[in-house]
Amino acid sequence: MKIKSWFKKNWKEIIIDVLIFSFASIIIVVAGVLLWISSLEIPNLSAFEDRQVLQSTKIYDRTGETVLYDLNQDVRRTVIPFEEMSRYIKNATVAIEDDQFYNHIGIDVRAIIRAAVSNMQDGDLLGGQGGSTITQQVIKNSVLDRDKKLSRKVKEAILSIKLERVLEKDEILTIYLNESPYGGTIYGIEEASRAFFNKSAAELTLPEAAYLAAIPQAPTYYSPYGNNREALDARQQLVLERMRINGFITVDEYEEARTAEVTFEPRSVTGIKAPHFVMYVVEQLAELYGEDTIAEQGMKVITTLDWDLQQEAERI
Repeated sequence: MKIKSWFKKNWKEIIIDVLIFSFASIIIVVAGVLLWISSLEIPNLSAFEDRQVLQSTKIYDRTGETVLYDLNQDVRRTVIPFEEMSRYIKNATVAIEDDQFYNHIGIDVRAIIRAAVSNMQDGDLLGGQGGSTITQQVIKNSVLDRDKKLSRKVKEAILSIKLERVLEKDEILTIYLNESPYGGTIYGIEEASRAFFNKSAAELTLPEAAYLAAIPQAPTYYSPYGNNREALDARQQLVLERMRINGFITVDEYEEARTAEVTFEPRSVTGIKAPHFVMYVVEQLAELYGEDTIAEQGMKVITTLDWDLQQEAERI
């Protein structure tokens, strides 16, 4: 009873003390975070012009001597200006990758929070969904390493805000579309348009643009020539739906595009030995190690295929 009576008598002072302690704790934590951030070595944006040199992953036969496929050999990349890109591919990319692109300062706080909550539920704070804006993806592809560290995520956010202060939104989107991976050695929307539809990026139709916007998230998995065509079709439908929701297309355009039949050009297999086998291996590698790893880390992959026997079997 004495304790209860004491609490009743001093409850105001207790609340004040708790608030002071909580406020002081928050200040200490924030100060510690700011001190940590200030100690990070942030790359200069001048490095933005020097694109990362990718180490090519090579796939060999069972001898480890015969190269069946060099993922970065004969990389195809054609840079085109913003004006030569179909408005459909611009809008489709923004709709599926970063629908607040023209409103944020380089980072989308709400997307980061949503991604963090989702990742924590999956037990991997730094993996899974990244909540990255188009600007952050440009920075990630151009300046920073791909390691899964909190410090890299912070650097990415800081550099993204800086980049938004020196480049216009359309300039950033142009860089993104000119450097996005579309599978194999195909980089940039112009090469993707010509490889998949035999036309320039300026000529892309709405349903074609929706397909291309669907691919960069996982180029190997969403390849129209792979084993996941149904997943690609579903993502293309999602792109169209996002475009409708965000007001990029009308309901009539949406209805027409979602039922349109789209035909892809046959896959070019130049420079690949045993292409069906190799593409199967590439899909397995992407599933095991991730798209970024096989694209950049210079893996040496020795397979079970005997190239001499393969050639003889094909001859017979």
